[in-house]
Amino acid sequence: MSNRTIRWGIIGAGGISDKFANDLKAVPGAELVAVAAQSADRARSFADRYNIPYAYGSYEELVRRDDIDIVYIGTLHPMHKDGALLCLNAGKAVLCEKPFTMNAAEAEELIRTAREKKLFLMEAMWTRYLPTIVQTRQWISEGAIGEVKSVTANFSFDIGFQPEHRLLNKKLGGGSLLDAGIYPISFASMVFGQQPDKISSTAYIGETEVDERFSALFEYSGNRTALLNGGVRLRMVNEAYIYGTQGYIHVPNFLWSREAHLHRADGVRVSIHDDRKTHGYNYEAAEAMKCLREGRLESSIMPLDETLRIMQTLDALRRQWGLEY
Repeated sequence: MSNRTIRWGIIGAGGISDKFANDLKAVPGAELVAVAAQSADRARSFADRYNIPYAYGSYEELVRRDDIDIVYIGTLHPMHKDGALLCLNAGKAVLCEKPFTMNAAEAEELIRTAREKKLFLMEAMWTRYLPTIVQTRQWISEGAIGEVKSVTANFSFDIGFQPEHRLLNKKLGGGSLLDAGIYPISFASMVFGQQPDKISSTAYIGETEVDERFSALFEYSGNRTALLNGGVRLRMVNEAYIYGTQGYIHVPNFLWSREAHLHRADGVRVSIHDDRKTHGYNYEAAEAMKCLREGRLESSIMPLDETLRIMQTLDALRRQWGLEY
């Protein structure tokens, strides 16, 4: 059973599902069985690109199939909860794109449902499984930089002013926090293993009533801090630094990270480089498949309780800004 084929379905035929489907070809033992979109034509076009046998114009048709083990959900943010619930109630394991849901209450409902039904569920925080990030966690756990005291991480880009673009459309869950900010916030959660005790933040709410950019200072016990930035209308250098009492780690372009650099206080320098040919979604798919083969209901690298706590942190930030969906 350790090598059994895992049969996938995909819900949503947008750009992120495109990347996932393409990368799934690099995962041994993965079989892509079906895709569903909001229209049959869109699903068929997607299926043709990846030689997927079955395409559906409704999600319900896909989850009724008996030959699907797990469903990847790559829909727009507001559709995550309903799509995941549909799959779970049909007895399917789920890998759900980030942000997991629109808020903590929705996340709690999904997690409770998965646990009641004893089904695998995981947030698709794909960056955690990249080789450079795996090595970064190992350096930290080995004490290579001593006690971690500070993290800085930025992810911000500029789409220009496009009021109808999903990233600026409040009805579609637009704004920087859920789309861009989730990455540095999840990164800080990974490094510190907890959520902050105190949050200080500010956001610029633009003409379409979504947060176009934000800055946040997280404070933790032991005089530890994280300074995080996210945005969709401001270009920034997207990198992360982890500072410890005996050195620091630099992760350039930390989302798509292909390199990480350890700088120890004793002068030792160590670098890791990843020359993968994929975008990087194959690593999270491999983790989900490993969990299924081992009979595990969640990943220890992106556990459900942490996903819920991160959603609670996002809720707390939006309360400070007076932003409600």
